[in-house]
Amino acid sequence: MPARRSFNGWLSSECKALAAVLFAVLVTPTAHAQFSNVRLYGSLNLDFELVSGRQPDGTNPTVNRISSNSSRFGIRGVEYLGAGNAAIFQIESSVQGDTGQNANSNIATRETFVGVQGDWGAFRVGKFLTPYDDMLTIFGNTPTLTTSILSTAAIWAQGPLQKGQGGFDARLGNSIRYETANLGGFTGEIQYSTRDSSGNANGAQGDNGDHASELRHAYVASFGALYANGPLDLGLAYEHNYNIRTTGRKDDALSVAAGYDFGTVGLIAGLRIGGVYEYLRYDTPTGNLTRNFYAVSATFAVGDGAFYAFVGRAANGTGGAADGTQIGGLTKGPNSAATQWEVSYSYNLSPRTMLYAGFVQVANQTNASYMFNINDYPAAQGARLNGAVAGIAHFF
Repeated sequence: MPARRSFNGWLSSECKALAAVLFAVLVTPTAHAQFSNVRLYGSLNLDFELVSGRQPDGTNPTVNRISSNSSRFGIRGVEYLGAGNAAIFQIESSVQGDTGQNANSNIATRETFVGVQGDWGAFRVGKFLTPYDDMLTIFGNTPTLTTSILSTAAIWAQGPLQKGQGGFDARLGNSIRYETANLGGFTGEIQYSTRDSSGNANGAQGDNGDHASELRHAYVASFGALYANGPLDLGLAYEHNYNIRTTGRKDDALSVAAGYDFGTVGLIAGLRIGGVYEYLRYDTPTGNLTRNFYAVSATFAVGDGAFYAFVGRAANGTGGAADGTQIGGLTKGPNSAATQWEVSYSYNLSPRTMLYAGFVQVANQTNASYMFNINDYPAAQGARLNGAVAGIAHFF
C-alpha cells in the first residue's frame, strides 16, 4: 500500500502561491497598504571640543566639552496613490546624545512634514529648512556634515541667529513648499512661512513664529534654483524676511554658489572646489545695513578619507545705517570684517560610521562679533574664536 500523502502533498506549487496571495489580501486592511513603506532612520554625531576666545565679560577661558551635533531620529514613509503620485511624510526629532535630555529633545523639532510628490514635483507642508540652506552643501563642509563648530554657516547667512534676530539659515515651522521635478539637471524651489503662533497666542515659537508676528502679518519667502549635472553644481537662492524682526523691517539675503568635481588632478584624487558669494541687507531705523561675503572650499581624498579646507571673508558693514548699528555679528563701519577658516579630515570606518577631526577659527576685527554656528560660544567684539574637534558619527 502506498504511503499516505500529507495535506501539503495535495497542493501544487501554483496552488500554494495562490493561497499565499489570497491570505495576504484577506489580512491587509486596504490594497494601498501593499504599496506603503515606513522606516526609522537617524544619526548620532558626538565630538570632543576644545574652544577658546574672548567672552563679552573680557575673560578668555578655554572650554572642553562634549557636544551632540544635530543628532536625530525620525520616521519617514511613502504611500503609492496611483498615476505616478505618492503621499509622503516625515517626523524628525532632535537627540541630545551628550546629555540625554535638553529643551530641544522633543518630538518633531526638526524636518517634519506631510505632502504629495509625483512626476510634476513635490508639495510639502510642515517644518523644514528653506531653499536658502541648500546653498550650504554646494560649498560647505559636506565631509563633516555641515554641523558642529566646523559648520561653514558661522558667518554666511548669520547662521547662529534665529529668524527674529536676523538669521537666514533657519528651519522654519508653519511652512509650505513646492519643488519642481528635475528638468535636465535643473530644479526650482519656493517656500512660504507664515510666522503664525499656531494657536498659542501666549507663547513664543522661535523659528516657527509668534502671536506678535502674525498680528503684523510677518512672513518669510525663500526661492532657490539648482543645477546638478555630472561634476558641476550651481545654486542661486534669495530669501525675504517681511516684518520678522519688528514692524517695518524688510531684510534680504542673496547667495550664488558653485562646486565642481575635478576628479584626479596629478597626485590629488577626488578634488572638488566650491565657492559662494552672499549679499545681506537689513532695514534699520537709520538706513540699510549691508554686507558682502565670499568663500572658497576644497575637498580631496587622503588615504581612505577626505580632507576639507575652507576660508570665508565677511567685508565691513556698509550702507546708510549709522556707524555702530549692529545685527548679530554684523556691525556698520570700519574694522567690522571677519574671517572664518578651517581644515578637517574625515574617515569612513564603514558606509554608516565616520570619524573626523578638525580645527576652526573665527577671527573678528575690532568691531565684529561673529561666533560659531553650531554649539554656540559667546564672543565679544574683536574676539578670535578657536576650536579643535574630534568626533564620531553613526547613521542608521
